[in-house]
Amino acid sequence: MKLPKREMAQVEPQKLTEYLLSTTHAEGKDKAAFFTRFGFSIESWEVFADALRQHADSHDLTKIAESRFGARYVIEGTLRTPDGRDPVVRSVWFIARDQKNPRLVTAYPLDE
Repeated sequence: MKLPKREMAQVEPQKLTEYLLSTTHAEGKDKAAFFTRFGFSIESWEVFADALRQHADSHDLTKIAESRFGARYVIEGTLRTPDGRDPVVRSVWFIARDQKNPRLVTAYPLDE
């Protein structure tokens, strides 16, 4: 099963520039170190956003967790990167009860 409404998946620029690619964010700096090693950058955050949307489009869901606020969807698989090494990552998406479009929550590397 794929991420519902994945063709309308939203990746907020701030999620990438101020968190996943930020070398100064307390929780995001380790993720930034990982993703920048594969060629992603704050200056070209759109490339990272496109790769995350493609990740959601290319891989099946590995977990769905429902709550009273909405549903959290977990996807695991390779992520196409600018340098072509394509690591295995987990992306997490959320669809709030009052929304239809999935929003990126986070992404991080998985041990192979």
